[in-house]
Amino acid sequence: MKPINVKEKHEQFTATWHPHQIGVVDDMQVLLAKLQGEFVWHAHDNEDELFKVLKGTLYMQFRDRTEVVKEGELIIVPKGVEHCPMTKNNEIVHVLLFEKLTTAHTGKTEHQLTKTNYPKL
Repeated sequence: MKPINVKEKHEQFTATWHPHQIGVVDDMQVLLAKLQGEFVWHAHDNEDELFKVLKGTLYMQFRDRTEVVKEGELIIVPKGVEHCPMTKNNEIVHVLLFEKLTTAHTGKTEHQLTKTNYPKL
């Protein structure tokens, strides 16, 4: 049990759209990711997903609207809701994700950006 410096952990990787695990809380994992550009439209049938913006501005697209999530804010995407995170103007956005260990990166959607393994920091 030691404190985790989230900023230092974010500095340890450069890959975008590839979450890195920094901890596990019961059956939930705490992930860090860098986002840039537009991701993949997808849904998680059985899991909610929490995005906390640590740096920058995240645009969470839903089929009927886009929510702007600013630094220091978070958004929870309920299970079954199709979504597509994106950033604008080539900005790299730093996020903390909180989701079940069983959550598939892009749900049932297969894409070149889909990751099946999250490195541990």
